[in-house]
Amino acid sequence: MTDLQKITPAAKALPDAQTVTEVTHWTDRLFSFRCTRPRSLRFRSGEFVMIGLLGDNGKPLLRAYSIASPSWDEELEFYSIKVPDGPLTSKLQHIRPGDQIILRPKPVGTLVLDALLPGKRLWLFATGTGVAPFASLLRDPETYEKFEQVILMHTCRQAAELEYGRQLVESLPEDPLIGEFVGDKLLYYPTTTQEDSAGTGRITDNLTSGRVFADLGIPPLDPAADRGMVCGSLAFNTDMKTILEAAGLREGANSAPAEYVVEKAFVG
Repeated sequence: MTDLQKITPAAKALPDAQTVTEVTHWTDRLFSFRCTRPRSLRFRSGEFVMIGLLGDNGKPLLRAYSIASPSWDEELEFYSIKVPDGPLTSKLQHIRPGDQIILRPKPVGTLVLDALLPGKRLWLFATGTGVAPFASLLRDPETYEKFEQVILMHTCRQAAELEYGRQLVESLPEDPLIGEFVGDKLLYYPTTTQEDSAGTGRITDNLTSGRVFADLGIPPLDPAADRGMVCGSLAFNTDMKTILEAAGLREGANSAPAEYVVEKAFVG
C-alpha cells in the first residue's frame, strides 16, 4: 500500500476533502489536476487557497496553491511542480482521479483585478508554475472587459515546461465561453533560459533591453497605461519590482490599488 493510499481513506472523513477528477503530467517535473469545488467556495480569479494531504503523523500537510481555474468554473484546477523529497508534492504528484485532497476554502491573494487601477494594458509576468494564477485570470471575461490588451510573459528553463501555458493560450480564442471576450486582445511571449527555442532570455532581460517591446510592437512601460502582475521566485519578484518601479509603476494591494501587484505567497 502506498503512502497516498493510506492517506486517502482518512482524508475522506475530513469536511474539507475534495475529489480529484483529472490529472495531467506535463513533464517529469510538472503536473496539473482538477478536483471538485465546494458549493460554498467563492473566489476572485487570481486568488490562492491552502490544499494538501494528510501527513504521516495524521495531521493535514497544507501549502498555498493558486487556483488556475477561473471563478466561474464548476471545478478547481491547480498547477504544481514535483519535488522528489518535498513533504507535500512528493505525495501529491501521485494522485489519480477518484483520490481525495484537503482544501481549505478561504481564498486570499494580491493577484486580483481589484488591486489594480484602471489601465490600457495588463502585463502578466510569470516564471515556472507562477503562470497558475494567470491561467485563472486569462479565462475570466472581466480581464478583457477592463483592458484593451493582455500580455503574458512566461519563462521556463526548457520549452516543454511552457506547454501548459501554451496550450491554454492557444485554446482561448476558440473557447465557446470566453473566446468572444479574448478576440485579438491577448499577446503571448514565452521564452526559455536553458534551451534554444523560438524565444529565449529571462523576462527581466527582455524588458530592460527593450526586446519584448520591439518584438510585440508596443511602447515601453508607461504608468499611465500599463498595469502589471508578477508571480515567480522571490529573486524574480524582487528584480521585477525594481524594473516596474523604475518605469514609474507603484505597487498596489487590495486596500490600495495601484499600477502593479506581486504574489507574495508563491515561491517556485
